[in-house]
Amino acid sequence: MKSVFDDVSNRVSKLITRSYSTSFSMGIYFIDGHLRSAIYAIYGFVRVADEIVDSFDGYDKKKLLAKYREQTFEAIDDRVSTNPVLNSFQKAVHQYQISHELIEIFLRSMEMDLGKVTYTSERFEEYILGSAEVVGLMCLHVFTEGDAERYNQLKPAAMKLGAAFQKVNFLRDMKDDYHVLGRVYFPRVNFSDFNNDEKKEIEEEIDRDFDLALEGIRALPPSSRYAVYLAYRNYRTLFNKIRKMSARQILHQRVRISNPRKLGLVINTLVQNKMNLG
Repeated sequence: MKSVFDDVSNRVSKLITRSYSTSFSMGIYFIDGHLRSAIYAIYGFVRVADEIVDSFDGYDKKKLLAKYREQTFEAIDDRVSTNPVLNSFQKAVHQYQISHELIEIFLRSMEMDLGKVTYTSERFEEYILGSAEVVGLMCLHVFTEGDAERYNQLKPAAMKLGAAFQKVNFLRDMKDDYHVLGRVYFPRVNFSDFNNDEKKEIEEEIDRDFDLALEGIRALPPSSRYAVYLAYRNYRTLFNKIRKMSARQILHQRVRISNPRKLGLVINTLVQNKMNLG
C-alpha cells in the first residue's frame, strides 16, 4: 500500500532530523502532532542538499546537486518519489502550498557552496536569503496552515529568525568553514586577522535580527509558538556563549550547548510560554 511507503518516508525524514540536530528535534517534538511530519520533511530535504555540498568529498558534488534539484521538482510534479526524503517533502509542499520559488532560491544558495567563495555584501545577503530565510518561510507556510494574511504578517520576522540562526551557525562553525571548507561568509572580514571589533559588529547585527524575530514568534499560532520559541532560546543561549569568547577562540573551537542545559531550557521555556513569552 502507498500509505505504508508514505509512512516510511516520513520516518526517514524524522530520522535524518534526529541524527543531525538534537536542538531542532527537541523543538519539533513540541509542535502540534498534525504539523510535525511536514517540518521533518522540510528539514530532511534541506539537510540532504546541505550534506551534498558539505560532506560528499571525492564525489561530483555539482552533478549530485543538479540531480537532486531535478528529482525534487519531478517529485513535486508527479506527487510521488521513490526517494523517501523527496516523497515526504513533496507531500508537505502540496499540503501547505509551499511555493516553488522558495525551493529554487534555496537550491541556488546550495550551488553557491560548491566552490570556495569569499562573500561580498551582496552575495552574503543572497546566501542568507536562500540558505536560511526561505527555509523559515517554508516552515511558516506549515505553521500558518493556509492563512495567507497571517503568513504575510509574520513573513519578515520568520526571515529574520532564519537569518539569525544561520549567522550564529557561521560563528559557531567558523573553524571548519574557514580552515576545512575554505569558506568566508561574513563580508568585509579578514579571517587571517579576525578581531574582537569585527566579531562585535557581527554580534550586534545578530542581536537586531533576534529582537525582530521575537515579535513574530509571539504572534505565531499556539500550535507552533512554543516549539519555535524553544528553538529561539536554544540559539540565543548558544549565541550568548559565543559572545563570551574571543575572536581568536571561535576560530579554533566549536561551541556547543550541553544536553542537560538544553533540557533546562525546555522547562524554562515552557514556563515562559505559559506566561505569554514574557
